[in-house]
Amino acid sequence: MSRPKKLLTQNSELKPDGVWNWSLPAFGVTLTNGQTMNVCPSAGICANFCYARNGTYNFRNVKARHIANLEYILEDPEGWKQQMLEEVQRPKMQNRYVRIHDSGDFFSYEYLKLWFDIAAETAGVTFYAYTKEVSLFKAHADECPPNFRYLFSMGGKEDHLIDLENDRHADVFTDRHAIEDAGYGNQSASDLLAINLPTNKIGIPANNIPRFKRKMEGRTFRQLQTERAQQLQLKRGKSS
Repeated sequence: MSRPKKLLTQNSELKPDGVWNWSLPAFGVTLTNGQTMNVCPSAGICANFCYARNGTYNFRNVKARHIANLEYILEDPEGWKQQMLEEVQRPKMQNRYVRIHDSGDFFSYEYLKLWFDIAAETAGVTFYAYTKEVSLFKAHADECPPNFRYLFSMGGKEDHLIDLENDRHADVFTDRHAIEDAGYGNQSASDLLAINLPTNKIGIPANNIPRFKRKMEGRTFRQLQTERAQQLQLKRGKSS
């Protein structure tokens, strides 16, 4: 297995806020041994609009790096954990942020627990993540360290488990006006607003990809996922 020399990276969007990030492949992936895996088990309609399956994320070197990251965790979780601890506990990381997954998600409890342990051992760093693994987080909320912040991301198979008033969550809108009209807080000025805005309702403007915006037709990810769930239910009713 080829292990990355550095685990954390910084992209142009997150770097100005002192945020480091960790990436996995998004959704379905073929590993180097030929096996397939879904890295985002609860992804729903979001998979049709996923920025992490488009553009630079499809570059050969980028895809290879993300697969290497995933295989490191699968093949040597404790080795990966120790290397990550070494990186996040460096002096330069004090009072910094780590965004877990600008692509990918928490594909198992065992993987999530590794991050809980890392955060618990690194009090000077704030870790945060968007996730569609609602039931997983709700089942293990009492294990979550205080410096691990998360919010649920709409557009997944478990949207129905999200309490829209009490659970911190993010929905994707076509533009900032739609965000304001829905009474959501706009996090477009800084990704850190997703965890720092004084509201549980976080609005994200859709990526500026024309074909995606056309497919949304003014709807949010939550609305699109609701429509899909209703269509699937209708199909099951007809086939029974």
